[in-house]
This record gives sequence, C-alpha cells and structure tokens, in this order.
Amino acid sequence: MTGRARLLLMMALGQAAAALGQPFSLPTPNQAIFEPGKETDYFTPTVSRTWPSGTFGCVRSEGWQMHEGIDIKCTQRDAKGEPVDPVSAAADGTVVYFNAKPGLSNYGNYIVMQHEIDQLTMYTLYAHLRQMAEGLSVGQAKKTGEIIATMGRTSNTSQGISRERAHLHFEICLLANPNFSAWYKKNLPGQRNDHGRWNGQNLIGIDPWKLFLSQREARARQQAFSLREFVRRQPVLYRVLVHSPNFQWAKRHPGLVDPPTSPDGIAGYEVSLDSNGVPVRCVPRDAGAFSDNKPIKLLNVDTEAYKQAPCRKLVFKKGQQWVITAKGLEHLKLLAH
Repeated sequence: MTGRARLLLMMALGQAAAALGQPFSLPTPNQAIFEPGKETDYFTPTVSRTWPSGTFGCVRSEGWQMHEGIDIKCTQRDAKGEPVDPVSAAADGTVVYFNAKPGLSNYGNYIVMQHEIDQLTMYTLYAHLRQMAEGLSVGQAKKTGEIIATMGRTSNTSQGISRERAHLHFEICLLANPNFSAWYKKNLPGQRNDHGRWNGQNLIGIDPWKLFLSQREARARQQAFSLREFVRRQPVLYRVLVHSPNFQWAKRHPGLVDPPTSPDGIAGYEVSLDSNGVPVRCVPRDAGAFSDNKPIKLLNVDTEAYKQAPCRKLVFKKGQQWVITAKGLEHLKLLAH
C-alpha cells in the first residue's frame, strides 16, 4: 500500500469513528484490541513478560510500577525488520509539542497533541517514534486519522527496544499544571527538565483500552458516548478535602466540577481521585466542611481499589489509619497551583 493510500485509509477510519460519536480512534492500523482473545496480537509486553504488561496501570514490577499508556504492537515491517506502521492522530486536535532528540527522553521521539472534547481539554502522546511526518510543526491542526509519524523503537533507556518489541506507546491524558516548568524548578531544584510542561510527569493518564472498549460498547447499544462522563465514572481510590476556593485543577477542568449547591460560597473542594491521581470529580464545599481548618484532609480510601492498583503510592495505611504520603501531597500541590 502506498503512503497516500495508507493516509486515506487511516483518515477514513478516523472520520467514520467520529461520525459514530467516538471521540478517539485507534492510532495505528492494528485493530486486534477489538477481537476477544487477540490481546497478544495488540499489546507488546515487556521483556520476558506476557501481554498484560503492555496495558495501562499497575502492570509492571509485580504490580508496583505504573505504565501510563498502552504499547501497541506493529503490524508492518520493512526488509530489515523495522516497523513501518503509520501513526495517526487519535482525535481532531493540534500538535503542541514534539521531541526529535531521542536521547532526551525514555519516550524517545514523541509527539503530544491537544484536543477539545466534551468540555474537556485532553492530550494524546505518541512515543518511541521512528520519524515524524514531513513538515510536522507545533501549532499544526490535524484531523482524526491523519498520519503524524511512523512507528519505531527510539528511547534513551540503557537496554533499548529490540526490533521484536517495536511498538507505539500511546497515552490519553489530562494536564496537571500548565505552569509545570516553574513548579518543577521550585520543587525539584537541580533536576533537569528538557521538555517544559510536556514532561511526562505533568501528563496524567487514563486507560486508553478501557476508553476504546467503552466507546465501542456505547455504539453497540446505539448510545452517545460522553468522554466527560467516562472520566467521572472512573473508580475512585481516595477522596480529600482541599481547603482552597482557588484549587487550580477545578478552575482548569470545569467539566469535572459539580455545580455549587450552597448559597454561602465556595471555601474549597471535595476531590475524588482515581488510582493514577486523576481528580475525576470535584464537588464545591462551603466553609462548614472545613471546621478543623486543615488545608488538605483525607476523607476515605477504597481498600479494594488500593489492592487493585497501589503502585502510585499516593496513600498508605499506617497502622489502622490511612494517610496521604509525601508523594501524594506533592501530587496535590502540583494540581493545586
């Protein structure tokens, strides 16, 4: 298939998905994710592991290492065995960043795109790329299915990525803090940040596999898919009270904030966070909720959710009492400013 034919096919698939009320389409030609029992044909595992290690979540290092995206197996190779799968925009959006110096990131060559969908500003990240599409530039608008790169295996890790494991690392994220560079410099002095606000630490992932399947299920039921409701329905690991009417995450993501119900104004927020630290819902609270005047108060932890996904180490059970860890407090401060 010629490059132009691939481009037309990818764009047609993307436009068809959008017409069916699916905000995101698959970013490569690999469709095996929708075939039960074909997971080994879609997900690329880590070395000596099985396919679940290529999925999203606490799937590495015996459940104690987070993988914020999915690793999509290649379907096409050149005569040297290198991947040649086209990588396409998963949704209509704008290129906001790309790194073409693989030595600067374990993502290798990667692209970040911004998307405005269902009252949310979302980001997709495409990593380990062989090369960017010719003429790619920051600020460039791309349609769903439009080719932006070629799959590869670039990375700055010492072990590298073998030909056999060549894949696209793909993420769907929300941005933690647009002022991340200043926050990073203040809170992590002396540490390098080569990518500004597009540092992976500032992009908080949701599960692309679960999202793709939910879109497909909605279509099968002939129902509209709401990205906003999908995010708000994610299992909650813990809830906190943040005693600040200026909690910036709520200001930046109004689509995840409930309408205020008290006539007494907003003194802070009750924030529900999933196992990856995404505040999936913020409920405005008046001063009556903050009688103890604590800036941050842990309300509860879902123990079953913690057992399923403890690897971000945002909360911890100390004796009989759950507490927010130092890492968890740092994460909340990043969201707050």
